[in-house]
Amino acid sequence: MNTQILLLRGVMPTGKNKVLMAPLRAALEAAGLRDVRTYIQSGNTIVSTELEQPELEQLVHHAIKDKLGGDIQVIARTPAYFMQVMANNPFKYRSPSQLYFTLLRSPADSTLLQAFHALEHAPDQVRVIGDIAYIVCASRYRDLKANNNFIERKLKVVATTRNFNTMSKLIALSTGTDGAHPRQHPVNSRPRTNM
Repeated sequence: MNTQILLLRGVMPTGKNKVLMAPLRAALEAAGLRDVRTYIQSGNTIVSTELEQPELEQLVHHAIKDKLGGDIQVIARTPAYFMQVMANNPFKYRSPSQLYFTLLRSPADSTLLQAFHALEHAPDQVRVIGDIAYIVCASRYRDLKANNNFIERKLKVVATTRNFNTMSKLIALSTGTDGAHPRQHPVNSRPRTNM
């Protein structure tokens, strides 16, 4: 069994993408995943599985659609991948409260990526490395031009965004370094960021 972190794109507590965490855990356990845990109400899930990434993403997508009714995109990654993302962050010197990470389902087409990097993002900073867009948000995320929808539109790839705190917490939870192993962690004090 391997540990995998699942990021659900666009999950909301209400509306058409409503997915509550307790029913989500039950649906994923019924689909055969083990040690299912969720973090906050925005579609961050940790599971144990023998499935590889593409099969896992499809399984979770269909489980949510069949059991909960949501047509939710899923990105699965290992804890080691998350740790590498943080290690490769070109903006380590910036305040964690300004840092966002947009995970792409796959690396963007080189022509699209070149055009994206030619865009003006000031006062924010955006750098795409592989299948991650590293973002420094100068003020508030809601004012950011290069938000999740913008990145998906320009790079033509499914993406989902998390803030620094969520990325760090998912690493801690998935590697057992947080000192706890609850099924559901409380909402933290920072605004929920899940795109």
